[in-house]
Amino acid sequence: MARPLRIQYKDALYLVTCQGNKRTAIFRDDQDKKQFLELLNDGLKTYTTLLYGYVLMENHFHLLLETPLANLSEFMKWINITYTSHYNRRYKKTGHLYQGRYKSILLEKKEYLDIVSRYIHLNPANTRLEKKLPLSEKRNYLRNYAWSSLLGTIDHTKRNGIIEYAGVLEPYGGDNKKGRQLYWEAICSDLPAGIEIKDKVVGGNILGSTGFIKRVRDKYLPLRSREILPVRRLKNYTRKETIIKALCKETKKSFDEIKNERGVIRQIAMDLLYRFGGLSGTEIGEMMG
Repeated sequence: MARPLRIQYKDALYLVTCQGNKRTAIFRDDQDKKQFLELLNDGLKTYTTLLYGYVLMENHFHLLLETPLANLSEFMKWINITYTSHYNRRYKKTGHLYQGRYKSILLEKKEYLDIVSRYIHLNPANTRLEKKLPLSEKRNYLRNYAWSSLLGTIDHTKRNGIIEYAGVLEPYGGDNKKGRQLYWEAICSDLPAGIEIKDKVVGGNILGSTGFIKRVRDKYLPLRSREILPVRRLKNYTRKETIIKALCKETKKSFDEIKNERGVIRQIAMDLLYRFGGLSGTEIGEMMG
C-alpha cells in the first residue's frame, strides 16, 4: 500500500507522531527529554512553526503543530536529524532511532484543535500501567506529568514559553483562570472513556469535516499526484548542508573535526548523510575523506 502523500500548505495544522524503532525507547531519561525540548524550541524559531501541544513518552512523542510557511517536512527532518545525532552520540550508537518516517495527520483547525489537544494530553494515562489506576490517581498522575504541555495549559506558572496556549484555551473562554479550569475539567471528563481519533481519519492522513476533506483533496491531491509519488520520494531528502550544520551544532565541532575523528561521531555523520541526505556510499566517502 502506498504511503499517504504529505499535504503541505500555509497555516496547516497537524498531529505529528514519531515512534521508536521496534517500539524501543527514544528517551532513556529526563536529560534526553530536556535536550529534545531544547532542540524543539530551536526548530520552532528557525522554521517559524507554532506548537499548540506536545507529549513525550518513553518510546514516542506527539506534537500539535501549525506551519505558517508550509514547511512541515523541513521542520521535522531538522528535528529528527538533530535529536538522532544527540541520541546516537550520547549512547555511542548508529542506525535508525525511529520506526520509519514520522506520521502526520492534517487537521481541520476549527473542528479538531481542541479534541486533538486533549487527546495528546491524555496520553500518559493510557500506558499499560496507568490504565489500571483509579480515576482519582489518573487525574493526579496527569496533573503531575512533567513531559507534556498540559501543566502549562492549566497552570500559567508552569509554562515554558514555546506553546500557543491562547489558541488551545480559546474554546474555554480564553487564557484566564476560568478557561484553564474548564480545560482541566474537560480532560477529567475524558479520562474514563478516553478520546479515539483513529477511526475518524480519512485516507490515513486527514481529519476533518466532509467539506474540509473535499476541499483539501480537490486543491492539494490532484489525480496525477499519485502517479508521480515515486519521483517525489526520490527527491524527498534533506540538503547535505543542513545535515552537516545540525550535526556540527549538536557536537560543537567543525565538519573538518568530525571528518578527522575515527569514532562514533564520524559514523553518525555518515549514517545521517546516507539515510536523510540520500547520498551514495561513494559520495559520502568523497565528503568524509
